[in-house]
Amino acid sequence: MNLMDIKNPDFLKQLNKKELTSLAADIRKFIIDNVSKTGGHFSSNLGIVELTIGLHYVFGAPADKFLFDVGHQTYVHKILTGRADRFTTLRQKDGLSGFQKRCESEYDCFEAGHSSTAISAATGMAIARDMNNDHYEIIAVVGDAAMASGESFEALNHLGGLNTKVIIILNDNNMSIGNNVGGMHNLLNDIRVSQGYENVRSTYRDLLIRTARGKKVYRATKRMKDSIRNAMNNDTMFSQLGFDYIGPVDGHNISEIIRALKVAQRHEHSSVIHVMTTKGKGYDQAENDRLGLYHGVNAFDITKGIQPKYDPDNASWSQIVSSHIKYMMQDHKDICVVTPAMKTGSCLNDIFLAYPKRCFDVGIAEEHAMTMTSGIALNGAFPFLSIYSSFLQRAYDQLNHDIARMDCPCLIGIDRADLVGKDGPTHQGVFDIGFMMPIPNLVIMEPSNETEAQMMINTAYALKDHPYVMRYSNQITSRTLNHTEETLEVGQWVYAYKTDEATSVIISYGDAINDIIKTIKDNDLKVNLINARFLKPLDEDMLMSITHMPIIVYERSLIDGSLGTYINDFYIKHQQVVNIKNLAIENHYIAQGTVPEQIVEEHVSMDDLMALIEEIESERTS
Repeated sequence: MNLMDIKNPDFLKQLNKKELTSLAADIRKFIIDNVSKTGGHFSSNLGIVELTIGLHYVFGAPADKFLFDVGHQTYVHKILTGRADRFTTLRQKDGLSGFQKRCESEYDCFEAGHSSTAISAATGMAIARDMNNDHYEIIAVVGDAAMASGESFEALNHLGGLNTKVIIILNDNNMSIGNNVGGMHNLLNDIRVSQGYENVRSTYRDLLIRTARGKKVYRATKRMKDSIRNAMNNDTMFSQLGFDYIGPVDGHNISEIIRALKVAQRHEHSSVIHVMTTKGKGYDQAENDRLGLYHGVNAFDITKGIQPKYDPDNASWSQIVSSHIKYMMQDHKDICVVTPAMKTGSCLNDIFLAYPKRCFDVGIAEEHAMTMTSGIALNGAFPFLSIYSSFLQRAYDQLNHDIARMDCPCLIGIDRADLVGKDGPTHQGVFDIGFMMPIPNLVIMEPSNETEAQMMINTAYALKDHPYVMRYSNQITSRTLNHTEETLEVGQWVYAYKTDEATSVIISYGDAINDIIKTIKDNDLKVNLINARFLKPLDEDMLMSITHMPIIVYERSLIDGSLGTYINDFYIKHQQVVNIKNLAIENHYIAQGTVPEQIVEEHVSMDDLMALIEEIESERTS
């Protein structure tokens, strides 16, 4: 079938089961061919093809509302709702979003990007529907890893006691980004065992119904087996919370999926349909991937699969940081590592293999990860918590109350800080400075090179006097493969570039330092550059020493709550009259695109910096 001809999902209801199965194969090939070229979420979308077809076959979107938890597994939904022709623009500037996007289609009723929100949102929509006396279905598709998250549990607990109806699809692929962890994972494993019984039952049925006598035996024994099965299904966690439990269902069998969805459709109250799928279905390397390499991919050759790349001279910041943490763990037995389901993304797999008893992946549970880090620190060990900037937002209360308020000695690595790129508004790491700066006791750092990052890690471990936070981006930086034992003086800034001819000074930090140095040299600019490697505490002596010249504070984070605003406040507090200008991102959500595109779009490019320098120079000489 030519998927480009699809305008809406209405045509599905005219297809038979064989044609639906053929469509599934066409969609799977389309995803493999296209996402391997553009990059995007790969294996999760391959695993949900038949389930999404079944949803659109049974229900009537957009009147019936579909909420996909996280939203990264909506590619099939997008294809069936007429967006196949835009897949060449997936996750690109002004292109097709990698998540549900309300402005993109009437079939997208909710937007996410982070996990475990679907049941809460669906519950709210059901309440509003009932208040308006409307009658339509609301379906939340939730992965097994997201189901174990706190918000999902809270929503299940509330929804189970309401006199309303939401259909929850538990998309159980036994994976998060990588392997699942925890008690919920073990519970679902126990339920999955019953699928073996289902397989045996199918074989038993097929053998007996071939003869008239066999049919009688089958009908007699079926009633007994069904009563046993119903008793088992009524003893699941979901049934205890007040939901009708349906399953497990083979998530790649169109007939089984449609039958289960129609059962839930007939029910008058909320149901959980337990659908078992294979993440990466249809692409062998993705099916066998247990590390999460095929969860989110860059462009790759489908004939070869994702090939390991090694560059001795360059590495991601995640690799730089994890390499030094692993190096330190050899001699310091009190160091342990915590991550909320970001083991692969933050390049921690080697550490987990080397020190399995000192490494803890808590699953999609950022709040728990943060407070657990507090407990580890307070009881004599030194935790390194690796967490994405956008996921840190979920643990603000725990960072404030459970870490900073008790001044717990630990190191928190904030991965994916600053501009992130193609995942769009939900994943940009531009908010954390603004919400962390007011928190007492935190030491906030951002390195500009490998050695500086190592020295920051060493400092946090050597002093063990406060919670230290180290931000780093998802960009590539140079590396030496060497390790240093040196530490830093907390709060001390340094000149990254200095000339006696300077007529102004730039203050910046992180990746921007190297870009600014290159710009200064390439254009022979008469400016000094200060590396504010400690965002908090401020280097007050350095700030007082530069009050005689114009100052530019350059950042790739939001201007509200930025380092620049705190420098402004410092000068006001000390009654200093200075010529200071802040160049940072205005306070709004940032659209998808590459990081270089976003830097230009947000007016924080090197050209924008040079224009500001020229403006200051013009003011000085006029």
